[in-house]
Amino acid sequence: MILIVSSIFPPEPVVSANLSYDIANALATENEVVVISPPPTRPFGLTFDKKASLDNSTFKHIVLDSYTCPKSKLLGRAIESLSFGLHTKKYIEKNHARIALIYANTWPLFAQKILAETASRYNIPLVLHIQDIYPESIATKIPYAGPLINKLLLPVDKKILNSTKKIITISYKMRDYLMQSRELKKHQISVVRNWQNDDIFFNFKQNNPPQKSKIFTFMYLGSISPTAGVELLVSAFGKADLKNARLIIAGTGSDKEKCRQLAKSYPHKDIQFYEVSGTDVPGMQARADILLLPLKKGVAKTALPSKLTAYMLSAKPIIATIDLDSEAADIIQDNACGYVIEAENEQALIRCMDEVSGKSHDRLSAMGENSFNFARQQLSRKHNLFKIISIINTIKGA
Repeated sequence: MILIVSSIFPPEPVVSANLSYDIANALATENEVVVISPPPTRPFGLTFDKKASLDNSTFKHIVLDSYTCPKSKLLGRAIESLSFGLHTKKYIEKNHARIALIYANTWPLFAQKILAETASRYNIPLVLHIQDIYPESIATKIPYAGPLINKLLLPVDKKILNSTKKIITISYKMRDYLMQSRELKKHQISVVRNWQNDDIFFNFKQNNPPQKSKIFTFMYLGSISPTAGVELLVSAFGKADLKNARLIIAGTGSDKEKCRQLAKSYPHKDIQFYEVSGTDVPGMQARADILLLPLKKGVAKTALPSKLTAYMLSAKPIIATIDLDSEAADIIQDNACGYVIEAENEQALIRCMDEVSGKSHDRLSAMGENSFNFARQQLSRKHNLFKIISIINTIKGA
């Protein structure tokens, strides 16, 4: 049996949930697969049946009764990680004789630590999928205590990663950083890009020819969380002297109400808020002339934002306000997919909005096609899912 430990899983409509679902389905064609996950809570603001499992004919899904913290609170998230780790440990202890391999996309650092120790105790090979680098990403949010947190927790993460059979990361810069900071060898880490349900984007693009909107539309679609920094978009758009333009914020999250209140400070600006389901993303993003990708300073250095894939699959140009030395910045610039601005630089964003709103439709469309072509070649589900399944099957068969 292959055990999938996933801290997020459908019905949660987020990228990591869908990754685990796709992996479970693919592995289940030739293996017995069991998925364990906590009650669904992400993104904050949506309501779920927390006890509903996603059992189907291909794999078994078990919802563990662990503590959850959908709001972005440091202590709550730490307890959430610890609780899920302890519940995962209990399941493995009860079923270890049947488990041939564990694939995990789970909360750092406590859930990962408990899982790695438990898998090692029973000599079960562990494939650990890393979506973000901890403790560094925590340290960037706590200016004064950050160095101490790094000093205390970095050895913990180093031990976790060195105890796994294989690590999967989502970017080459993440791989190189982990190799240097955790003293890992290249053969221990594989890079596999995150993917989206690209079929819905391909089908939408094929059946809906692009249309030029009457109002120039800037759009953000994704989680409205503290690390996303969506307030910057509202503030910059509110202050920019743009004619015949609107800003659409689509999504949910803990900072949504804060952004709504900020938008009220600009009563003469067209700022709209929406909620959108996963299947409606292509249609919503098709309404945009340009898509906005903000992240707080330091966030993009250790992570590749998942919404970048969805943006590129919609064949739209992108304005990214992110770390200039990040992999996301390299992808956008190297493939002429849009514009990259230093993270949290409001004045630069205002100038870029003004410049972009005056660009010709043909120029923006060309950048959008560059986005789509890169996503189709490098970010497709078929390409990247195959890579992960091959890694898992190779380790299982070793």
